[in-house]
This record gives sequence, structure tokens and C-alpha cells, in this order.
Amino acid sequence: MSGVVIGIDASRNRSGGAKAHLIGILAEVDPLRHGIQEIHVWASKSLLDALPDRLWLIKHAPKALEKGLIHQLFWQIISMTPEAVAAGCDIVFTTDASTFCRFSPMVVLSQDLLSYDPGVMRYFGYGKARLRLLVILALQNWAFRRADGVIFLTHYAAKVVQQSCGLLPRIAYIGHGVGEAFRQAGPLQHWPVSGNRPIRCLYVSNAAMYKHQWFVVRAIEALRKSGHNITLTLVGGGKGRAQKLLNEQIAASDPDGVFVEQLDFVPQQELPGYLVNADLFVFASSCETFGITLLEAMAVGLPIGCSKLSSLPETLQDGGVYFDPKDYISIAASIEQIISNPELRRSLGRRGKDISQQYSWARCADETWEFITDTYKRIK
Repeated sequence: MSGVVIGIDASRNRSGGAKAHLIGILAEVDPLRHGIQEIHVWASKSLLDALPDRLWLIKHAPKALEKGLIHQLFWQIISMTPEAVAAGCDIVFTTDASTFCRFSPMVVLSQDLLSYDPGVMRYFGYGKARLRLLVILALQNWAFRRADGVIFLTHYAAKVVQQSCGLLPRIAYIGHGVGEAFRQAGPLQHWPVSGNRPIRCLYVSNAAMYKHQWFVVRAIEALRKSGHNITLTLVGGGKGRAQKLLNEQIAASDPDGVFVEQLDFVPQQELPGYLVNADLFVFASSCETFGITLLEAMAVGLPIGCSKLSSLPETLQDGGVYFDPKDYISIAASIEQIISNPELRRSLGRRGKDISQQYSWARCADETWEFITDTYKRIK
């Protein structure tokens, strides 16, 4: 078999969403359909172990990728390109735009908007965290400008990035997929009637300054004071200033631990179990390239209260009730609409699930590999 040999630089893939994306597009790719001979992947051993085993998929686990950040970056700067050349790669696909990879031709995937959002940057003051984001901004813009093609998850992300790095000549808009485990799941419980149990509200995301979990806690407190028997489960853990703010708000709103529960990070394969046991989902982020946990809640069919900011309205469309994530009164009002209107919450659940059908890993894989191989053919 002859065809295009593709290298994938996944050396910096550490987040759950980035890992899910790579697993999804490799599980669904049809090499013959796209004229692909081989795909080589460079990544950490834990990520490689999660990838499917295929004859055409060659996995590379450099020892440097099991060490600290400095070792990882030096490997990317010094070794990635020579190793891709030695493997006979025709084009490299880098799944993190914060890349020092110098291989050409190259397609870059954009999965991080934090450095591009002025509102988010203000949360980080003028210390090391802000400096880190500015370095990432410069590095990503460099990668985008020298890439032969760039894949964005949403039109919103493409617009924001290009306002910083300038118009890019070749781009594609390819959203995430969602796993079948979420599609096949559905709420296990009927909506609580006559107070037989609390209404279960779920928010899946690590505590971060732009995720506003403390405002969600205040909103739930306000709803309980107005007579609604509702609880909140926060899944994803957290640290730093955001976790401190969240701890302080929980201590003020629910000192006895009656209605707020925070859980640590949960592996993605376990998330359907949390979603099916919820009655409604809330997503209060103000900076997202796409919102993959939002999509997973849509696929389950939960009614959703969602931030009106960033890319989220592009993903959720008319499948939710929107709010200002920095205003707990706005959050509470949106959740109350869902609680108080049975037909609304049923229609939101159906509509969100219908919209989620647009986002399959098969579609994402097909469009991604088509873009990469077509980019190579154009410059061949």
C-alpha cells in the first residue's frame, strides 16, 4: 500500500479534551479512504496506551515525554522534526498549537483560547501565570503563521485567533465529536415531583478563574432560599486562586455541607454515570474553544443552563437557557426557568440531543484527515 505518511505531534497533549480528540479521530479514521499509508504518533506512554492498535498506526514514546516540561520542550525543539523525517513523514499534524515543531509541511489544531481573551488575562494579574500566557500567545501565533493549514473547533475561535495573528490563508472549522457512551445514556431519574428528592444540578469542569463556580454556588443558594429543593455537584477538582474563591463561597453559602458537593477529576469514561444521575446541567465558563463537556451533557439529553459568552452559543445553539456567568442572579434566573417550566426543560433536552447528533467522531475524523491530506496534496 502506498500513500501519504502522516506524523502526529501529540507530545503536549495533557488535558482530557485533547486526549479524547486524538483518540476519537484515530479510532474512526479509514486510511484507504484518505490515501493514508501510515500514521506515526509521538506522545506520552499513557496516551499511546489509550490509542487503538492498528497495523498502520506506529506509536513512538520518547523518554523525554515522561519527564518535566523543560525536557518535553527540548525534545520538541531538537528531536521531533528529525524523528518525523526518519519515519518518512510527508506532513505533520500537531495537536497543540503551543508547539516548537519546525517540520514542514504542517497542520496545526487550535484548542486553547485563554491567551487570546483579555477578560481571562485580567484574572492572572502581572505575575508568572500572566507571563506564561503571553509566551503561549506568541508561540501559538508563530505556529499558526508558519503552518500550511489550521483547524479551528469553532468559527468563534477562528475569529478571535485571527484578530491577533492576522488572517490565515488555509483554515477549516471542525468541531469535536462525542462518544457513543454519552449518546446511549439518558437521565435515569424522572424529574422530582412534590419534593420527593432534591433537583440535582451538575457542573463538570475544573475550578478556574474563568469557570466561575463560586457564582454558581451563590445561584444555587439563592434558589434554595426562594423555595427550590436543589443541590449542586461540581466535578473536576481545582487549585489556586479559583479553588480558594470556591472554598470561601461554599463556606459562606453551605457551611454544613447540605447542598454543595465538589469532586476531584473524574476520568472521561466515568462521566456518563454522573450525567445520567443529574436532572439539569450548568456550564458557566467565559472562555472556551468549543465546550466538550457541554456537548457531552447535550448528548445525554439534559436540560442546560449555559454561559452566553465565548464559543458556547455556537455549540449549544438554541438548546439551552443562557446567562451571564459573572452574575449569580442571572444564573439563578436561567436555572429557575428550567425548574419552573416542564415543557421547556423537555424541549431543551430533546433539542440539545438533536444538535449533538451533528458532532460524531466519525464526522470529525473524516473532515480532519481529509483536510490534512488535501493540504499535503496542494503543496506537494
